[in-house]
Amino acid sequence: MFVFQKEQYIYDVGGVRIGGNPGETPTVLAGTIFYGGHKIVKDASKGIVDEGVAEDLINRQESMTDTTGNPSMVQVFSESNGAMKKYIDFVSSLTDAPLIIDSTDPMVRVSGLLHAEEIGLIDKAVYNSINISATEEELAALRDIQHESAIILAFNPQDSSTAGRRAVLDEGAASLKRGLLSIAEDVGVTKPLIDTATTAMGAGAGTAVSFIFVSKTLYGHPTGSGIHNAASSWTWLKKYRKENRDAYRICDIASNLVVQSLGADFILYGPIGNADRVFPAVAMADIFLAESAKMEMGLEPPDNHPYRKLL
Repeated sequence: MFVFQKEQYIYDVGGVRIGGNPGETPTVLAGTIFYGGHKIVKDASKGIVDEGVAEDLINRQESMTDTTGNPSMVQVFSESNGAMKKYIDFVSSLTDAPLIIDSTDPMVRVSGLLHAEEIGLIDKAVYNSINISATEEELAALRDIQHESAIILAFNPQDSSTAGRRAVLDEGAASLKRGLLSIAEDVGVTKPLIDTATTAMGAGAGTAVSFIFVSKTLYGHPTGSGIHNAASSWTWLKKYRKENRDAYRICDIASNLVVQSLGADFILYGPIGNADRVFPAVAMADIFLAESAKMEMGLEPPDNHPYRKLL
């Protein structure tokens, strides 16, 4: 077990505490709903979904949070402004968990943030993400909103090394003239969550993992990733799943434990339907981390930690 010399910030986002040294807070888990290809989405542009199945998925993640102590967020993905508003209304009617507002279209993300503000949920919203592709229109809108929490994506298309990821956060890269952390501060973000930007295995996935440790060492901000994307896009594994589907699922879930071991504070674990498998595995790793931190450093885990709830 280890502690960071750099002060580790713990941010309260919609009642969920994110950050700190390993073992200090439970790992926060975010499952994605209404993503591209999600079978429960009947019309992505209009936001028509199978509400019964969607409710069950959200309730299952909520139940796993209650059982393990690992806090949860719901990553809400949408392709249109209208659908985003419907999704936010629907999800927030079922859970008090923070919402990660996500879309490939930056102005859809902005519309989601504005809607969250209109209905009084702005404190529970996490903008995903401020990244190297940020447009002036997007940044101007964010500057007007002055929203506190956003995911800052350490993706550098020119350099997937540790130095490349640092550059995009500190000084900019490609057409970006300033670092993303400076830009985020400029638009009002006071609770940045650094995403190490998972890339494919063989194309920088290893650095995306190791950058968890580097980021927390350098900046102290809560750091995490969607590392499951590396495993699920692994060419060999996708072929092998035809012979052994269980192996595919195991690798997908186990990838989360790799970043946990380096201090990840939050994990975007992918489809929310995987909650039943992800939460127990992550809770187990949290117990290992907390037990070591308590025994070696005297760090007492909080009451809601898996160490308290599951032992």
